Formats: sequence, C-alpha cells, structure tokens
Amino acid sequence: MTNKTIQTLNDKAWARWTALGLLAFAMFCSYIFMDILSPIKDLLQSTRGWDSTAFGTMQGSETFLNVFIFFLIFAGIILDKMGVRFTALLSGVVMLIGATINWYALTDAFIGSGLDVWFTNHLNYIPVFDELGISPFYEGMPASAKFSAVGFMIFGCGVEMAGITVSRGIVKWFKGREMALAMGSEMALARLGVATCMIFSPMFAELGGEISVARSVAFGVVLLMIALIMFVVYFFMDKKLDEQTHAEEEKDEPFQIKDLGKILTSSGFWIVALLCVLYYSAIFPFQKYAVNMLQCNLTFVEPDSFWASDTVTVLQYVIMIVVALAAFASNFSKKSVMKYGLMLVAIAALAVYCYMGYKRQSASAIFAVFPLLAVGITPILGKYVDYKGKAASMLVIGSLLLIACHLTFAFILPMFKGSPVGGVCIAYLTILVLGASFSLVPASLWPSVPKLVDAKIIGSAYALIFWIQNIGLWLFPLLIGKVLDNTNPQIVQGLADGTLSPEQAAVSYNYTVPLVMLACLGVAALALGIVLKAIDKKKHYGLEEPNVKPVAAEIETDEAEIEGNLL
Repeated sequence: MTNKTIQTLNDKAWARWTALGLLAFAMFCSYIFMDILSPIKDLLQSTRGWDSTAFGTMQGSETFLNVFIFFLIFAGIILDKMGVRFTALLSGVVMLIGATINWYALTDAFIGSGLDVWFTNHLNYIPVFDELGISPFYEGMPASAKFSAVGFMIFGCGVEMAGITVSRGIVKWFKGREMALAMGSEMALARLGVATCMIFSPMFAELGGEISVARSVAFGVVLLMIALIMFVVYFFMDKKLDEQTHAEEEKDEPFQIKDLGKILTSSGFWIVALLCVLYYSAIFPFQKYAVNMLQCNLTFVEPDSFWASDTVTVLQYVIMIVVALAAFASNFSKKSVMKYGLMLVAIAALAVYCYMGYKRQSASAIFAVFPLLAVGITPILGKYVDYKGKAASMLVIGSLLLIACHLTFAFILPMFKGSPVGGVCIAYLTILVLGASFSLVPASLWPSVPKLVDAKIIGSAYALIFWIQNIGLWLFPLLIGKVLDNTNPQIVQGLADGTLSPEQAAVSYNYTVPLVMLACLGVAALALGIVLKAIDKKKHYGLEEPNVKPVAAEIETDEAEIEGNLL
C-alpha cells in the first residue's frame, strides 16, 4: 500500500496565481481611488472652490487616523487576531464606505444639503489638534472638502489594512515557491493603478462635455465594489486551502510595546526609517500635484476632435498595458530572442504612447508614464540586489535621481513653457527617470530592514516604519498646498477680487518653491544614504552584500565551468 501525498490548492500553480490575481486586482483598484482626484485638481478649484490649501488638507487626511489614532497598529493587531480572510473583507468594506462618503461630498446633491450646512458651521476648531497644528480641518475650508476628507480618512484606514493583509496572503500562498516574483507582480499591477487613474479620471470628469468631478469618484467607487468582490472570492479560496491543510492561518508575532526598546536603539533602523519617510514624502505627495504642475508649466493647445475623443483615451490605455506587460515579461523570458523581442515591443509601444499623449495635449496622460519604467525594471533591480548586493549604493543613486528630477521640474521645465514639443519631451524624460528612481529605492530599502534588526522583531520594525512613513504622507500634501497658496499671493488675491477666474487660477501656479522643498527631501535622503553606507562598513550589517548566498558546491561548479570554458 503506497502513501499518496495530498495536493493542496497552493500546490497548484493555477490556484495560487488565481489567489494572487484576486489580491493584486483589489490593490490595483484601491491605488486608483487613492489618486482619483489628483489629475483633476484644477476642476476641483473651478467647480467646488477648493484652493491648494483645501486640496492639500483633504489629500493629507488619508493617513490622518493611521498616524494620530494609531489605526495602522490596530490594523496589524486585527490581522494577527482575526486572520487574512476576515481582515481582507473588513478592509474592503471600510474602503468602500470611505469612498462612498468621498463621492457624496462631491455630488450636486451635497450642495445646500443639511450636511453642507453642518460642515460649514462645524469642525472649524478642534481643541488640542488645532493647538498642535495637526487638525485635519480649518476655518474657511469648503464643506465639501471637509466631508470628503472624512471619507478619505476612512478609506485610508481600509487601504493600509488591505496592504498588510495582501502581503500576508501572498506569503501564505507562495511560501517556498515564487514569492519574490509574486510580490513583484502584485506591486507592478498596483502601480499601474496610478497610471489608470491619471488617464481615466479626467475622461470621466469631462464625459459628454459636462464637467462633474463626482463622476470620476463614482468610477473609483465602482472599482472598489469590484475589489470587495475579489476579496469575497479570495475568502472562499483561502478557506478551502485551510480545510485541506487542516491548519490555522499562519500568524506573525504581534506588535509589542517592549519591542520598541530594541528597535529604537538601532542606529541603522533609524536611518532606514528616516530614508523611507523622506523618499516616499518626495514621491507620493508629488503624485497628487504632478498633473497640475504640468498644466502650469507646459503650453497646451486645443487638440483635434479625434485626439480628444474617448476612443483615443481607451486606445492609449491599451497601448500602456502592452508597454507594461511586455516590459515585465521580458525579465522572465529564458530565450534571448524572446527577451529582446519583448523589450523592443515595449520600447516601440512606449514611443507610440508618448506620441499619443502629446497629440492629446493632456497633462494627466503625460504623467501616466510614471509607473511604466518602474514596472519594467523592478524585477531587474530586485534580482540584482538578491544576487549582487549594493543595496546602500542603490539608495544613494536613487536619491540623486530624485533630486535631479525635482530640480528639473522646478527650473528647467518652466524654461520650455513656450515650446509645446520641447516642454513635453523634457516632461516625459524626467517623469520616466523619476519612475526609475521609484523602483531603485524600494528595491533596496525594504530588503535591508531584516539585516538591521533581530528576526524576532522584524514585524514590529516594519509596523513602526510604516507608521513613520505615514507621518510624511500626511504632512507633505498639506504642506505643499499651503506653500503653493503662500508663494502665489497674486492668484489668491485675483480670486478674491474677481480679476482671475477659478479656471485661470487653477493652471497659473508657480511650483518652484514646493519642488525645491521636495528636492531638499532628496538631499536629506542622500546624506542619510551616505551615512548608512559608512555605518554598514563599520558595523558590517551586510547591506552591500547579496541576499542570496551561493552554497560551496555551487561555487565550485561555477569555478569548474569557468575553468573549462577557459581551457
């Protein structure tokens, strides 16, 4: 009698990749909603009266509860106690509730309603929070922006909870298998959500020739409904897996207060944590203003009716998907012909995409190239760090690219304002390089943490880093908005006395000071990267060493092959 090994769901490639697809698509939808208002900042100002301060305050509210009410820590506890299935469903419901509130705040039905009146008269002063300068509202903030901020806070709790839940789910299904590829694929698809919202949010807002910002948000709400369905399907797949293995869900060690002492006394941890908050604060808040920055610095003309059509918008999106798929797949092709063939397809499709973006005269379509290069090179960089090392050096290079890009936006791009072709070319090139930097730093940053702290407290270390990161993601959207209004007093005055229309004001901002501020974050990150290299050299953390260590037998085999080739 022979013993047969029972094959579980995660042993089957189709099943585990289906599970990944469900989780990744849910995060793709959440990333779309996260930036759904970013490409229509000008329309929010012209139709809802949101100045840059109101827009920045509302955008920064996403992480407010995670930072000041410590919901990010509670989310980790919920995940630890209740498991992946429950937390995935809960995060989907919370995101949908917050998004629905956000949508209603921007509908015409909200204007003049009881909620409109209440939010106009209340939340103008919040004790303690106002004294500390961290209130998510302020006197004079439009009621629609206040109510929208409430919804965005709730959505922010759900999306952070979803992020850590999806990571745990991938580990559960891919442990001992293609985990790195699975996580890279999930990250690539999620980043495509940024490009998706940049392309479709303005299209839905201007659909049929009638401007409605609520229509764009409704598009995001529908996608979050689909994300919730993805989580429901995943729930039953995950439950089936546990029934087959007769095992409870694997749990990491929960975050404990006593762990803080071990973490906070590590100089390496602090440098990585500060690098994280500085770098991400120069990227994610910038995304929320990038389209408006391009509108203010590029010379656009009215496109031909054909290029302005929704059909071209959809076609351009399809070409963008071709770029992403071909670039990503080229990293995993075994045959050189296929590998370089896919790379040529990606490059050709990218050129077509950029040409269409220029012909459409659309700032949002131009910025949508941001994640495309990142999708293609993320696997390359991850593999390089795994097998060659140089993580600390990559942090330094990434910071240099970040500084160069923001300074280019601040000083060089405005010089081409009168040149429609030159300005768009500079914009495309800078955005693609910024996307490369966006891949370079995370690929080297996150794998460095396990080398700096004890393995037993790695979960606590990540939780603390995420919390510190959220402080920057709350602060800098708010700060950029206030700096924009304070450094453009002529726009504020023009709106007040009626000499400047909201439509004109929305595309007339000078972004030099906010961009220099973001470049300064890159300078600080560069300094910390150099310090980290020095500390690594002194304390031998191994940051410059590869993550994958070849065994002696493999080394001997490689040496024998080399010797044989030489002979």
